[in-house]
Amino acid sequence: MAATYQAQTQKQQAAIAPTGVGLYARFALAGAISCGTTHGSLTPVDVVKTRMQLDPVTYNKGMMGSFKQVIRNEGAGALLTGFGPTFIGYFLQGAFKFGGYEFWKKTIIDQIGEQRAIENRIGVYMVASGVAEFIADIALCPLEATRIRLVSQPTFAKGLVSGFNRIRVEEGIARGFYSGFTPIVFKQVPYTVAKFVVFERASESIMKKLGGDHDSLSERTLTGVHLVSGLIAGFAAAVISQPADTLLSKINKAPGDGPITTRLAGLARELGFRGLFLGLGPRIIMVGALTSLQFGIYGELRRVFGAGEGVIIMKMADD
Repeated sequence: MAATYQAQTQKQQAAIAPTGVGLYARFALAGAISCGTTHGSLTPVDVVKTRMQLDPVTYNKGMMGSFKQVIRNEGAGALLTGFGPTFIGYFLQGAFKFGGYEFWKKTIIDQIGEQRAIENRIGVYMVASGVAEFIADIALCPLEATRIRLVSQPTFAKGLVSGFNRIRVEEGIARGFYSGFTPIVFKQVPYTVAKFVVFERASESIMKKLGGDHDSLSERTLTGVHLVSGLIAGFAAAVISQPADTLLSKINKAPGDGPITTRLAGLARELGFRGLFLGLGPRIIMVGALTSLQFGIYGELRRVFGAGEGVIIMKMADD
């Protein structure tokens, strides 16, 4: 069996011919809507997951039991705590992450050449997604800090604007909004790298089994490929990023003193291996569903916006 490789863009992208800023703005908008809506819709799950991480003594009855506890103690409205910063934060993050991924992937291919990119496509996926996520985290971190404070301390503020302003005034930009930047990078970068690499490889494998590619498969089939590949990618990414997710919740719960690395190391020792994986069950469910929907929505919106499939590095095998 002889293997040939090719880097290509979808034919419809060439027909519509968006280029430069216009093309990447389409990718960014598709990613922003995808991430903002999916993360926002899963706010109730994230509220319960965060409570289980921050107060495992109280919330120790599993996912459904903890849902009931929150509703019984605080009312159903508590499940939407932090929706504002969640939606806006991940809207911005999605723009930088998905738009940046396409931009950096193309930039790397242009720099090292098509053949080397084809032969080392996993490395291209890793570097492109890692750089894109690091930049996206700069935009996400202040809103994620606000969200965690609102969820962990329900009386802290009435909503996004008041919570954001209180943190800014009382703790300042660096300490209030970016004390969790290191753990968020440690969480999000491995998460995003795993997410994109596994998604790309899963998509490639599924399309190979189907005997087609991005140009030959129907839109309905491609949507199915995106959803299934996204689900697989979400499971892998959730496990890889879980310890950092727990540390992020802990470190943003309340202000602290000392270097961030010292605080993180102390929290890790205090929690232990098992403690670092608190809330993994609900998070696997949440991240699996979220990632599947993200890639499904992102793929559909790319077509709606006329951006095609972006730069694709794929393996086509001929018998």
